[in-house]
Amino acid sequence: MRVGVPKEIKVHEYRVGLTPEAVREYAAAGHEVLVETGAGAGISAPDSAYEAAGASIAANASEVFARAELVVKVKEPQPSEWVQLRKGQILFTYLHLAPDPEQTEGLLKSGVTAVAYETVTDKAGGLPLLAPMSEVAGRLAIEAAGRCLQRHAGGRGVLIGGVPGVPPARIAIIGGGVVGTHAARMAAGLGADVVILDRSLPRLRQLDEHFSGRARTRFSTLHAIEEEILAADVVIGAVLIPGAVAPRLVSRAQLSRMKRGAVLVDVAIDQGGCFETSRPTTHADPTFEVDGVIHYCVANMPGAVPLTSSYALNNATLPFGLALAAGGLDAIRNDPHLAAGLNIHRGRITNAQVAESLRQSYEPAQTALAA
Repeated sequence: MRVGVPKEIKVHEYRVGLTPEAVREYAAAGHEVLVETGAGAGISAPDSAYEAAGASIAANASEVFARAELVVKVKEPQPSEWVQLRKGQILFTYLHLAPDPEQTEGLLKSGVTAVAYETVTDKAGGLPLLAPMSEVAGRLAIEAAGRCLQRHAGGRGVLIGGVPGVPPARIAIIGGGVVGTHAARMAAGLGADVVILDRSLPRLRQLDEHFSGRARTRFSTLHAIEEEILAADVVIGAVLIPGAVAPRLVSRAQLSRMKRGAVLVDVAIDQGGCFETSRPTTHADPTFEVDGVIHYCVANMPGAVPLTSSYALNNATLPFGLALAAGGLDAIRNDPHLAAGLNIHRGRITNAQVAESLRQSYEPAQTALAA
């Protein structure tokens, strides 16, 4: 199969769909790989590195989209990209369709088969292609919070770890999944006063054992969330419902009661955000203030560390991408985990959560593939 890798064009997105090492794996499996010139610049991988791995270099994105049978990206296609997609082509990337009706409509009109990293599953019931970027985003969330807390950035002027004789920052993490766990690891490692809120008692028990007292756990209720955010210097939104719009857990009315200069980091912004006042921002302009509370809502947080992120992502996506390249639609038909990743196929929405969020009709993946 001919595999295409266009350069990412979202603002301050420096990751790349395939690293040179991944290209070598595709080439060794007998696939032709076409990489847009400069696609690897963000990870310091020149065109020559891709050529040495067995790829051909395309002069522009149009050539990649026109020739590729499988398009491998990182972020959701932008308007100038989805108009170049076509029926019979497979798109393999992050999509986050639930809060994005415009992109969804563009993909439906294109006829493309779109497999979303974030809804591919594994035998353990996890989300293996979302996990590596959740790990990166969780860790980055604490770095971002530390910068936003600084007084010149509008924050409270609190050092996350404090110093002897002065208390550390209080950090409330809503959601004890991959993002929340890695945010807590970073925050606890810096000496912060950390609490993790989650609605799963088994998960809270795991976290309690894992952190051995370095982070507190609390069952997540409306009362508990309110109590913790009002006391917090930093709130990390780390709640995920696979494929669906994130629940809104902090209201506008609550902001006026929070500490002035407190920081909200909404890692769930790709899925619409879990704070009522959240809106997507970019690395170029990452924050805004509402009622004295600093909001950090960058929609592609891992793009800030593209070298780490691209390799972490490729480690996870490689076996699935190779399966798609080898089997095409049959790979999706025969693998329930890849089928779970199928969000759109030839003008039909094939993910129930996406369809429900957008109030559109839904067709099961296997039914759509059989048509």
